[in-house]
Amino acid sequence: MTEIRSYVDLLVWQKGIELVEEVYRVIGAFPPDERYAIGVQIRRSAVSVPSNIAEGQARQHTGEFRQFLYISLGSLAELDTQLIIATRLNYVTEDAHRIIRQRIVELRKMLSSLIKKLSGDH
Repeated sequence: MTEIRSYVDLLVWQKGIELVEEVYRVIGAFPPDERYAIGVQIRRSAVSVPSNIAEGQARQHTGEFRQFLYISLGSLAELDTQLIIATRLNYVTEDAHRIIRQRIVELRKMLSSLIKKLSGDH
């Protein structure tokens, strides 16, 4: 097993970065007006996921790390909701939504598992 020295070593953080990249690609296809309306909110939610993982891990305290992981979970729920809205407004294709949704579900599972592990509830 590889030693975790930094948040960049965490697979969950790496997957969060991939989610951000995917979201930015999708937002690029939004109508210009919406890139600066709901697009900004969607980008902010996506960026919040790996950002909070990084901040929590960098604090070097398990309780704080766990709290920041919960914030990342909240950001995933926010992102999921915003993408549903954007899809219903036809700014996001069903295919793009499905791909991002799969990433959200995967990250939710990974975050929940890590929170459980940090809580000692193996």
